[in-house]
Amino acid sequence: MTKIIFLDAAGTLFDVRGSVGEVYGQIAQRFGVTVKSEELNAAFFQSFASASPMAFPGREAAKIPELEFEWWQTVSAKAFQIAGIFQQFSDFPKFFVELYAHFATAEPWFVYPDVLPALNKWQQQGIELAVVSNFDSRLYAVLKALNLAEYFTSVTISTEVGAAKPQSQIFTAALQKHNCIAENVLHIGDSFKADYCGAKAAGLNAVWLNRHQEKIDSAKFNLTDFQKIEEFPSLDFI
Repeated sequence: MTKIIFLDAAGTLFDVRGSVGEVYGQIAQRFGVTVKSEELNAAFFQSFASASPMAFPGREAAKIPELEFEWWQTVSAKAFQIAGIFQQFSDFPKFFVELYAHFATAEPWFVYPDVLPALNKWQQQGIELAVVSNFDSRLYAVLKALNLAEYFTSVTISTEVGAAKPQSQIFTAALQKHNCIAENVLHIGDSFKADYCGAKAAGLNAVWLNRHQEKIDSAKFNLTDFQKIEEFPSLDFI
């Protein structure tokens, strides 16, 4: 029986209300910038996908928050540039300070309805719960604001470890916090590559939380590595 469950954060436990483009656009309007949320949302994901992993190996812990801020400012600025409206800002850094702080609160997020029932069930079964995420250090504030923090005995994030999922180092760091071996842990997350493939490669049991019923592009993945992909549309099925 599984004694420990690792869970991803954004996309698994909670997600953005509406869309990233909508949230960015709402705050941009306060700075006199108007944009179509659909176009900005597409631009954001293009920018995010092209960014380097959010991990800063070898950097001192005190510098991490500043590096996280700079990483997100670059991604956000590029999104507005792709959307062709960056030049409308008279003071983009001022806008970004407000945007960055906003995502550290509960306001732009919602908790998936299957999350609390699942967490309570596992807690009652005596299963230890932990978060393993490529989120930044604002995650601690977000989990607390969403009343999720109390469920988890540890939180492991890529910026603190210096390695991002699917790299095995982040899973190893989480395992060390619980003094357990990979075979005794189940990892659940919404990204096939980062969560499912990453956890499997690190020796953990894994479930792909395929909330949006995505299809796997077999050209991108060697599916022969997996005899059967363990996937479920929600935590209700796990």
